[in-house]
This record gives sequence, C-alpha cells and structure tokens, in this order.
Amino acid sequence: MRLTLRLVLSLVLGLALVSLAFSYYQVRADKTQLRKDLERRAEVLAESLEQNAAPLLEKGSHKQLQRMVDRFGNREHLLGLVIYDAHESRLAVSSDLAERLIERPAAIDRAFRSGAGYGEFLRLGATTAHIYALPLRDGGSILGALAIVHDAGYIRAETQHVWKDTFLRVLAQGFVIALTTLLIVRWSITRPIARTAQWMRSLRTGRSTSRPNVPDWDVFSPLTNEVTTFAKSLVAARAAAEREAQLREHAESLWTAERLAIHVRSRLQKSRLFVVSNREPYMHVREGRVVRAVVPASGLVTALEPILRACDGTWIAHGSGDADKETVGRKDGLRVPPDDPKYTLRRIWLSKEEEEGYYYGFANEGLWPLCHIAHTRPAFRAGDWQRYQEVNHKFANAVIEEMAGTERPVLLAQDYHFALLPRIIKKERPDARVAIFWHIPWPNAEAFGICPWQRELLDGLLGADLIGFHLQSHCNNFLQSVDRAVESRIEWEHFAVNREDHLTVVQPFPISVDFAESALQDSTSESAYMDRAALFKELGVEASFLGVGVERVDYTKGILERFLALERLFEKYPMYVGKLTFVQIGAPSRTHIKRYHELLAEVGAEAERINWRFQTGNWKPIVYLQRQHSHQEIQRYYRTADVCMVTSLHDGMNLVAKEFVAARQDEQGVLVLSRFAGAARELRDALIVNPYDIEQMAEAVRVALEMSPEDKSARMKHMRRAVRENNIYRWAGNLVAQLCDVRVEKVSPTSQPTLSKAASL
Repeated sequence: MRLTLRLVLSLVLGLALVSLAFSYYQVRADKTQLRKDLERRAEVLAESLEQNAAPLLEKGSHKQLQRMVDRFGNREHLLGLVIYDAHESRLAVSSDLAERLIERPAAIDRAFRSGAGYGEFLRLGATTAHIYALPLRDGGSILGALAIVHDAGYIRAETQHVWKDTFLRVLAQGFVIALTTLLIVRWSITRPIARTAQWMRSLRTGRSTSRPNVPDWDVFSPLTNEVTTFAKSLVAARAAAEREAQLREHAESLWTAERLAIHVRSRLQKSRLFVVSNREPYMHVREGRVVRAVVPASGLVTALEPILRACDGTWIAHGSGDADKETVGRKDGLRVPPDDPKYTLRRIWLSKEEEEGYYYGFANEGLWPLCHIAHTRPAFRAGDWQRYQEVNHKFANAVIEEMAGTERPVLLAQDYHFALLPRIIKKERPDARVAIFWHIPWPNAEAFGICPWQRELLDGLLGADLIGFHLQSHCNNFLQSVDRAVESRIEWEHFAVNREDHLTVVQPFPISVDFAESALQDSTSESAYMDRAALFKELGVEASFLGVGVERVDYTKGILERFLALERLFEKYPMYVGKLTFVQIGAPSRTHIKRYHELLAEVGAEAERINWRFQTGNWKPIVYLQRQHSHQEIQRYYRTADVCMVTSLHDGMNLVAKEFVAARQDEQGVLVLSRFAGAARELRDALIVNPYDIEQMAEAVRVALEMSPEDKSARMKHMRRAVRENNIYRWAGNLVAQLCDVRVEKVSPTSQPTLSKAASL
C-alpha cells in the first residue's frame, strides 16, 4: 500500500511539474512570437509610410502630414502615428495619442542618433505599448522621424489565455495518463512478471547457482531469482563459446563474425579501433514524418561491424542522410546499431562545395579514372585538389578528437578518398597504428605520373604503417610509383618503404563477401527453374535461359562491351534468339558528372538498339533495369541465372563475381569473368575472357549455355570453396592482425621492417 501511495504521489507531482514547465515554455515562445510579429508589422508600416511622409515633410505640408496621420489611426492594435521634424519637435500626431504621448519617447532620440529604425516596448499610462521610430531622409540628410505606436496589451491577454488553456489541457491529460498507468501497473504487473519468469526458467541449462543478495520484494522476487540464474548461465555459455571459437581459430576453421570479433579483441587488447570511410554504415532518412535508419549496401559494413562491436570502436564517416543531423548527439555522434548499440558513429558534415570538389571532383573525376585504365581521361583541377585537402584535414581533426584519451589507438582508413589522412594522423599521434586499404587498382608509375599532385598523395599514404591493396600487382605498381616520385628507400624483399625514418609495409589483402549458407533454403535445380519462370513472368518476357549482370553504371564495368558480345552471340548462333534473355541490373551512379550522365544514356540506347534488332513477340534479348535493387532482389537473379557476366575493363576486385558464386548453393550456373577483374586471380574455374575481345565473350556465353551440369557443378564447387575459405571476415582478420603487429617506434635506415612476419591466417 505504501509503495502504491508513493507511486501515485510521485506521478501526480511529476506530471504537474511537467505540465507547468511545458506551459511556461509554450507561453514564453508564444509571447516572443507575438512581440516579433508586432515589431515586424511596425517596421513594414513605417517603411511603407516613409515614401509619403518624407516629401510632405520636406515641403513643410504640416496639414497634409496631419491628414495622413489621422487616416492611419484606425488600424488593428494601432494607437497612432507621430511625426517629428529635424529638431525633434512634434509636427503631427494621431488624436488618440496626443494626450497620452506628452514627452518625446527615447526611441526617437535613438533613431536620430543611429540614423536607422529603432523600436522598443514602453508603458503609456496603464497600457503597454510598442513604439517604432524611423528617420525620414532627403537624400543623405535627416528631415525628421516617423513614430508608429501600437497597443501591446493584447499580447498579455493572448499569453494569459494560452497559459490557461495549455496548462489545464496538459494537466488533465497528465492525470488521465497517471490514473491509466496506475491501473495497468496495479492490475497487470504480476501476471507478466510470472510469465517472464516461466519463460526464462525454460531457457536455463538446469545448473543450480546460489541466490543473489537482492531486496526480497514479493512482486519482483520471482523475476530477480530467474534473471540472476539466467545471467550466470549466459556468462558460462559465452565463456564456453569463446573457448570453442579460440580452439577453432587455432585449427584454421571457417571464419565467422563471432570468430572475427574474438580474434580482434585479443589482438587489440586495451586499444580501440577507429575506422574512417566516406560512406557511413547507418544513415537516417526521412520518410514522410518518420525517420528510418538505413544500412547502405556495402561489403565493408559486413566486414568491419563485428570488429567495432567487439572493441567498442568508432566509425567516422560523411553524414549523407537527409535526417542524419536530427539523430546525432554531442560531438555529432550516436551509438549504433540502433536496435543494439555497440559502437560509436561520428558523422562529418560537408558543404555542397566540399562534396563537389573532394568527392565528385578530385576523387571521382581525377583519381578514379586515373587508377582505372578504362580510356576515360582524368580531370585534375586546382580547386578540387584544394577541397580534397580540406576534407582530409576535416576528417583527420575528427579522428584526432575521437582518439583523445586512447593509448596506442588503431586506425583503419578506407579507400582513395583519404590518401592524405595517414600522414596527418601520424604527425599528431605517432603512437597510433595506422593502415589504409586502397579498394581500387593502383596504376603503373607512368600512368600515375599524370597526377599533378602525385608526390603529395604518395607522401600522405606513406604516413601509414600498413597499406593494403587487393592484388600483388597493385602493390608492385605502388612501390614503383614511390620509387620514381619521392625520396625514399624501397625494401623490395619485405615490400616496404622507408621514408624519413618511418617504415610503411605494402601488402595484398584480397577482399571478399560474406559466405552465408542457409540450411533452410531450397537449392534444388527444380526450385531454381521455378524461380526463373517467376522472374520471367514478372519481367514480361518468355525465354528459356537467363543471363544476369549487376553493377553500378560505370565506364569501368564494360557494360557496352557486354551488350556487343550478346549481339554477336545472336548473330553467330540464331538458335538462341527467342531463348536467352539477359537482365542487366544497372544502378545509376554519380549522374551529375558529365561522363556518367552520358554513359547512362549510351547504355540505354544500346540496349534499345539490340532489342529493336532481335526482339520477337514476348521475347527480347536485353532487359535493362535502371534503378537501385535491394540485396534480396539481386539474390533472386543470382540463384536462378544460367550465366553471370562480369566484364570489367579494369577493376580492383569486383565482388559481384564472388556474390554470384556464394549465392549458388545448387552448384549450377556459369561465371563469365573478365581477366582484368581482381576476382579472376581466385576464381580460376570461371570462364576467363578479355572484355575487349567481343568474339571471345560471345563464345564464352555460348559455352556457358551449352556446358553440362556435371562440368558446371565441378567448376562451381571449386569457386565456392575459394570464396568460403577466403571470406570477408578472413580479409578483415588478416588486415587487423597485420596492423596490430606493427611496432610504432621509429626505425633507423638500416633496421628491418617493424611488421612481424606472422603466420598466414
């Protein structure tokens, strides 16, 4: 009974205080708004009368001034108008105001002294009034002043009315809520607690533990006992799982998110991990009145989230969602994931000019075509370079701020957007272990020499302790670029660069995908056949074979060459006309860059041309889906396609190839893969092609369609084994392990690399 009474009194008192505070702030806001509206009306009226009053004052037409004053004396809340001459003597005044405004208001003096309009609230007898004075000019000289006086008493009446209505309404609602809450608590709390206790009792392992020393309240006693027992059981289960995961790690078993988390936690020890990327792992977007958290499609999030969750790390990224600013707290950060916060996301805000210059300009019109040898000329502009430097410093400042108080922090920067960041961080925090992973190819030294700021970029990258690329050839190209452009000593036997007594190790880390196997998924060939028929029906075509291509519409992906190969296939082998439909999923990208905008139109026009040439009845050779697709939508095409074409003209890795392989649990389907994609080094059982050789690609598609199921299965088994063993978690584990092996003390020119040669993970 005492507990119930205390709860009732607390709720009533709390709700009363909340109601009072709410009413106070609302009344204050309304009062401020009413005063601003009054001031604004006075300014507008004064400015509109100035053009009429100034000429009359200059002519000395006092009677006309008086008539003008009397004409405006009947407006809402307007007490009257007063006109003064240059000697501050009253020339004309409204009749209602003549007796009440005997002394000259201070606002007139202020207006004369400042030469600008001035308003203030004052008392006129028992009335609260607002006066606004505006100098009247003839050219540069002041002829006099116009004063507009409003009755401001209505503001007090309005606020009192709002106070009364708001307070009573909120207080009434508060009492209803309090009573309802009390009834719910009184009548319903015992049964849910008992049900919860029963559920938790069923989840226990059965091992007995001692009862915790907690208050013995009748209502909460069952829940307290069961929660304590469940917590102890859960701790024991987690400890056993960690021991098992550690044993599996030593036995070189499959890498999983859980194993990666344990592995990284043991490597980092007391350190914390900081990740920098342009794209954020969670963005908040507004859908009507609702703000929703969205996870952008990215293999990077899949790889790095388990690490950050395990070590309570921090991810620094560009806040690009239209509701991102509404969801951050102090220092522009928030805890994520939203449903189970485990690490911190720090958002960086970029102006439109910064994003245009740093991201679209230097990064994607300069570095992207420079590193991808795809016959698109890079554009280097001094303004873009300036923005690139500014944004790198902005991110670096945020990283240094987040690192404050952390000993021996570990930083993992992502991609070509942050080439300057490692050097900036290393200068401020020499104790930090810094790595950057370059997700795109690195060109040969001659090609890289095109960049006017190659030395600055290389110097920035060499501030890192570890630089990662997808392929060994990219590492070789980087070292050759360093050897040619900056003063340093290349240690080729260790693939390291010694520059200014700082050693940078350069190593390949082929990125991959999450190989998730589901035992519940029906992966039979019959199921794939039925799904393919359903897809054809949704697309409105009739066909026997399905081909698929998935990528952003980018000039490096070889989409036009792929279409030409399909056209050649139909020319050479007419038996596939009416049977093979190729679905091209092309997500628009960077469309306000001229080259991408033109490419989007070229791809659409080429698909239409080929369709016009070969289309018959309900069949057409190419279905071009020009929009963003979810991962679930794309998986349907992966699982049912007879052939997947990845025809990059130049690529770092191209994860589409690995995603297709990971999706084929039926061990069917054929991958046609460009020799210029990094994935070709691992997926050797794909049909490797030169995307510039249209005849060869057409033949590869024919071979894929005519390949026996046994041959398809043998090839797919080998490729799936490679992707399963070298998945995204293994990539992240290797990268972090190598970085954690770095010793951050300076090295002498004759010393050996500071990165220990640990056994391959």
